[in-house]
Amino acid sequence: MWVQVRMMDGSKSARIDDLSKLTKIEDFRKRIEDEIGVEPSLQRLFYRGKQLEDGYKLFDYDVGLNDIIQLMVRSTQAESPKASGENKKLVNGERSKASPKKSEQTASSPPSKEDSLRAESRYYKVGDLVDARDVNYGGWFEAKIVKITTKDAEQQAETEKREGLETDNFLYHVQYDGYDDDEMATFSLHCIRPRARTLIPFDKVKEGDTVMVNYNTDNPGELGFWYDCKVTSKKDTRTIKELHGTIFLGTNQAPLENCKIKFCNEIFAVESHPTTAVDRRDNLPASPHKRTSKPDCEHCQDNPSRKCRRCACSKCGGKDEPGKQIMCDECNNAFHLWCLVPPLDDIPKEDEWFCPDCKNDETEVVKAGERLKESKKKARMASARSEGSSRDWGKGMACVGRTKECTLVPPNHMGAIPGVEVGTQWKFRVQVSEAGVHRPHVAGIHGRDGEGAFSIVLSGGYEDDVDEGDEFTYTGSGGRDLSGNKRTAEQSCDQVLTRMNKALALNCAAQFDDKNGAEAKDWRAGKPVRVVRNCKGRKHSKYCPEEGNRYDGIYKVVKYWPENGKSGFVVWRYLLRRDDSSPAPWTAAGKRRTEELGLTMQYPEGYLEAQGEKKGDSECENEDVKKKGKGKRSRGGSGESPISTKKPKVVSYKVDAKVKSSIDKDKANAKQWEECLELTSEGQRAFLQKVEELFSCICCQEIVHNPVTTPCNHNMCKSCLQRSFKAEVYTCPMCRSDLGKEYEIEVNDTLSGVLKSLFPGYEKGR
Repeated sequence: MWVQVRMMDGSKSARIDDLSKLTKIEDFRKRIEDEIGVEPSLQRLFYRGKQLEDGYKLFDYDVGLNDIIQLMVRSTQAESPKASGENKKLVNGERSKASPKKSEQTASSPPSKEDSLRAESRYYKVGDLVDARDVNYGGWFEAKIVKITTKDAEQQAETEKREGLETDNFLYHVQYDGYDDDEMATFSLHCIRPRARTLIPFDKVKEGDTVMVNYNTDNPGELGFWYDCKVTSKKDTRTIKELHGTIFLGTNQAPLENCKIKFCNEIFAVESHPTTAVDRRDNLPASPHKRTSKPDCEHCQDNPSRKCRRCACSKCGGKDEPGKQIMCDECNNAFHLWCLVPPLDDIPKEDEWFCPDCKNDETEVVKAGERLKESKKKARMASARSEGSSRDWGKGMACVGRTKECTLVPPNHMGAIPGVEVGTQWKFRVQVSEAGVHRPHVAGIHGRDGEGAFSIVLSGGYEDDVDEGDEFTYTGSGGRDLSGNKRTAEQSCDQVLTRMNKALALNCAAQFDDKNGAEAKDWRAGKPVRVVRNCKGRKHSKYCPEEGNRYDGIYKVVKYWPENGKSGFVVWRYLLRRDDSSPAPWTAAGKRRTEELGLTMQYPEGYLEAQGEKKGDSECENEDVKKKGKGKRSRGGSGESPISTKKPKVVSYKVDAKVKSSIDKDKANAKQWEECLELTSEGQRAFLQKVEELFSCICCQEIVHNPVTTPCNHNMCKSCLQRSFKAEVYTCPMCRSDLGKEYEIEVNDTLSGVLKSLFPGYEKGR
């Protein structure tokens, strides 16, 4: 087992080899010191949000094969009390100098606030009702002037740079109506104007007029905010009254053309700044009734008498006593103090508060430096009950766990795995599991006693098993005492036709018989079983590979029966026969096909590098031996076969004519298919990997099922896009371009057919 150690700043990284799941953190720190040169006392190790502490093992933190552990180096320069005291004095000295300076400025210049409050604008005074343009929404909102201050030199210079904007030397601090608890907003003169008060009848509106109307930029059919609009056309019939015009957004007056104004009951004239005469300003008429605007809550339409769990208490829906309601900082739901479980007596003083559903259980949080929580799952493991044993079981590849999982097909998929060719080889069993061919790391049969067997592995087996390549006998599992975390043992009792033995028997096309067994009349009608041969079976069979594991294709169960084995106990035998269109890997045709497809031994990531370093170290040792010895014969490593890094020649992959025709019809994805077809020269495996990469759903990260191709030429699953629309997100999940609420979700049948041809069976379980 090996892992990667990388410093937080990325300056150094190293691969630590020859580790075990049972390696202690203290020993692991020493290995890091040898590789990176950081003392163990200065190391802070982090993995998946946890700090690795002494007294534990890598197994306790679930560290996997080739995982990255981050290293932070503790600072060695600790501040002495004297230095910190001097720094404190220095800080205090700076503060003591700054304070008089501040008071000096305050004393030399009159209070700016007082002057600002007494200073009068030519246009407005404190208390005037105005409309203020909100920077975020770009519309006009009802507000009241609370304070007027003078601009400083920098603000005045910035305003002068912006040409074409009416301004003066004042800043107007306003409070929006209905938002008394919010902070005041500050605007220049061009962002405020007198409160709209003049209603214009619809029949008086003319083309070319600039008026203030209500418009919703997101959903034009619903109420929105108030904007300036230049009328371009008008539709006035007995049933329809509409305006068409250009909406101006924001302080820059960005035009939004061809807008249809549906809410024409309230149309206001655009007010200009009042004259400079003080008496004219004081005689401004009062504002009319409050304008109709978009409600804050679309569910209850801001009806104060209606209970609403969206804008009020999420438990009872009551809108009474808002001062006794508290809002969760995670889900933004409001709660009455007495509606909580348990109820609260007063508003908490903490800056952040979380409701019971959002609050993390502090007892489950492992802080830096704390001991890990007890794991019930690990306490039940056989490894936890065998502490007296000194055997290091953590070095086996079956113990490192999967680094990835096959999600192309469901775990109960019967038949070939899409993209995995007959003759594919893996160095370790865990890689076979990652590919989805045979999922268990150790067990020889993968199946369910209610469905059947999905795959089996021919490994050490029994001495009386017969393997003839296209046909072999297989012995069931069980009948052995594997207590104490054992991998194998002598037969000690009879096997029974249950669990995995029953699952394999169900693949036979015959009536199930748990006493005498059964034989299929039409063996080809049975359920398919994927067969993997392991190099450990080489001692019994010449058809097993010399190294690693090899996928040999689909087999069918011909018959199964009980018999007494060499141990004297009853075992269940199965006769399996090959039923695969691809030639067997041990035949001449199979070997030729393996070469054409470029199928070579697959190694775990980082394995070849680790072996290369080991080989380099052993060569150095051999050189030392050669210098000491006198013989001509090499004394080290002569029997080892070096790992070949030479890239094999790969025969180009030819796409099936029907599939190629369908690809040509998929015009919406022509660019993606062109990129995929460029890799056909590198073989089928490279081509399929590129297809899987380009046609993966951004939502579920799987190959798109019932693919929907959006106008922006992105593909995602129909169910994923429907789920997005259900959450009222009407944009492309990939690029966020607007699809619209009325977008019709249609499946790209052409693309769906191509993917089903390239990855047969991938749609099962989706």
